[in-house]
Amino acid sequence: MQKDIQNSNAPSGANGYSNTTATLALAKASFRSIMRSPSAVVFTLAFPLIFILVFGFLGGGGTHIDVGITPGSDVNNPVIGMMEKTGMIRLVKDKTKAEFDKLLEKGNVDAMIDVHRKVNAPAYSVNVVYTSASRDKGGILKSVLNNLFYDKTLKPSVAEIRESTITGREYKTIDFILPGQLGFSLLSTGVFGTAFVFLSLRQTLVIKRFFATPVKRSSIVIGEGIARIGFALIGALFIILLGHFFFGFTLIHGAVTVVNMLLLATLGVIVFMGFGFIISGIAKNESMIPPISNIVTLPQFLLSGTFFSIEAFPNWLQPISRALPLTYLNDAMRKVAFEGLGLWDVKFQIMILLIWGIGIYAVAVKVFKWE
Repeated sequence: MQKDIQNSNAPSGANGYSNTTATLALAKASFRSIMRSPSAVVFTLAFPLIFILVFGFLGGGGTHIDVGITPGSDVNNPVIGMMEKTGMIRLVKDKTKAEFDKLLEKGNVDAMIDVHRKVNAPAYSVNVVYTSASRDKGGILKSVLNNLFYDKTLKPSVAEIRESTITGREYKTIDFILPGQLGFSLLSTGVFGTAFVFLSLRQTLVIKRFFATPVKRSSIVIGEGIARIGFALIGALFIILLGHFFFGFTLIHGAVTVVNMLLLATLGVIVFMGFGFIISGIAKNESMIPPISNIVTLPQFLLSGTFFSIEAFPNWLQPISRALPLTYLNDAMRKVAFEGLGLWDVKFQIMILLIWGIGIYAVAVKVFKWE
């Protein structure tokens, strides 16, 4: 790194010292250092790829079937009561027809049910709408409903079933897992990488030596930032392409979707680097970085929809999940990749990330130490 900086400090004709050249030299040297770091490769590529490979081969699954209750449906009847008692069927309520249509098209709910009382026998009319995006669970639900309606406690004369199926895009396990693992990778790169490198530069007096040169402090930060972002984007692109070509990860608009995901990844890693700056400022030595970093990263790994949908968490835990920045990055990634939304369509998620970024860097400016 010092050799590159010395070269950048050398006069270049009549122009003399170039701050831009020094910044790029720092970025180049830092990028080389990152590529040689086993921990950087492990956190950015190895761990996410292991999870993607596992979930990619195992595919979907689960023992629960999510069934939406159509707004206006009768909910106080033996049909709904028996479904609630199965333990397999999870009834989804309190959503609008438009919201249910979107969930059904994506396979986020496996079917819709509409129950109405009739004047004549049978006593109830049950309309069930399935989605081709969740064929396997739709078939299981059909079997469950047939068993219920012919159970001794619910005779065939009580209700009649009318079934239909809408066409939707199949929502595979990899479509949920890959964006979460991409967020995992970006958070690890931003937090651990930044914290370790700046603490190391400070303790080894490298930054102090920089101050004896014309290199500006902003060049040091920007150079390191360019290197981190570049490495993170290479890892993100590799993960996206691997998921798409080997496991069928959905990219609705192809290359345009990839570009949008990389732009979101850039914003994400910049925000997460702020955590790294804060940790490097408050850590007294390298042994303090892992525990402090884990306090920041572990809650986000577990609660931000990285491995499981936050809808599966208890109601009291969901507000905490929705307050974390990684939640909004994961959500934006999934909407862009599977639903084909543009960056403007996920402006709310981007706005939350920007608010987090402003807050984080405001703290980082206060606690970051150069010496």
